[in-house]
Amino acid sequence: MISTPILWSKTHLRFSQHLSVSLYCFLGFSVEHIRVVNVLVNMDRRVISVATIIAALVIIGIVSIVLANYTQSSQPTLTPTPASTPTPTPTITPNSTINPTTSPVATPTPTPQPTPIAIPTKNTVIEYTYTIVKIFPHDTTAFTQGLVYDNGILFESTGKYGESTLRRVDLETGQVLTQIKLAKTYFAEGLALVDDRLIQLTWQNKVSFIYNKDSLAQTGNFTINTEGWGLTYDGTHLIMSDGTANICFLDPTTYQKTGEIVVKDGDTAIININELEYINGSVYANIWLQQRIAIIDPKNGLVTGWIDLDGIYQPQNDDNDSVLNGIAYDKAGNRLFITGKNWPYIYEIKIQPKNNT
Repeated sequence: MISTPILWSKTHLRFSQHLSVSLYCFLGFSVEHIRVVNVLVNMDRRVISVATIIAALVIIGIVSIVLANYTQSSQPTLTPTPASTPTPTPTITPNSTINPTTSPVATPTPTPQPTPIAIPTKNTVIEYTYTIVKIFPHDTTAFTQGLVYDNGILFESTGKYGESTLRRVDLETGQVLTQIKLAKTYFAEGLALVDDRLIQLTWQNKVSFIYNKDSLAQTGNFTINTEGWGLTYDGTHLIMSDGTANICFLDPTTYQKTGEIVVKDGDTAIININELEYINGSVYANIWLQQRIAIIDPKNGLVTGWIDLDGIYQPQNDDNDSVLNGIAYDKAGNRLFITGKNWPYIYEIKIQPKNNT
């Protein structure tokens, strides 16, 4: 029979051996380490018992430290999570698919309004016909280029090289009262009366002559930069044509150009503007080679009317030079006179719109 202390000692020793071996294995000791331990166990029981207890305590302390470090290292590191940024609500476009249960109220897109287009006011062009009031005699050698009425007298500028003149003519009889001839190098053109001065253009010489109204004595001249065709006076400006669609305005004292308009019937430029006469706010203009007179608004150049004079006179032998040219106006008597180059007559006419005849 084994005594209790001895039994406890053996039991304790075995337990210590098993515990030590288990701990060694757990800690990764090799087989050689375990054999060393067994050799030590076979030593004196008492020494081993004490040593075992001490070793167990040391091992337990080491194991505790290792386990504490292992536990600490095995814990996950907590990384601070940054504050989440709110996801912006997506903008709904016309092509987006919208959930019917959560559809936002869409702001209606304003409908773009079209830019107003300025519609030009249509210019009303009136067609006129005529009635002959009276016929006066006219010198058939007068190649009429300009015509002015003043107190029962007609002042007339006649053209052609070597034949150009300035005349004072009695309206009722057609008699030439006074006449001066220009040098053969000049082709006389349009004529205007400014106070007591007569202004006479020349065609391609680019020079204009100034005369005393009563004596027809030449008192001066000035140059122009274009051909001279028609000329009239509106009380403020001289108004001149040059055979194109342009009408220019001249200062009546300095004779410098102060403005210009382009004559148009709608969108069509009217060229070959010839002899001119200013009548009650409008410019009446012969159109070279045409049997009609244009009525022009001098503020914008638009044609406001046409006087159809077809058939008023038919030149003999179809003379192409004997065309309608020459307009004069008696403001006091409200009388309108027309004639042509080498025509035998001057006609006083009244005009009226064609749709009222």
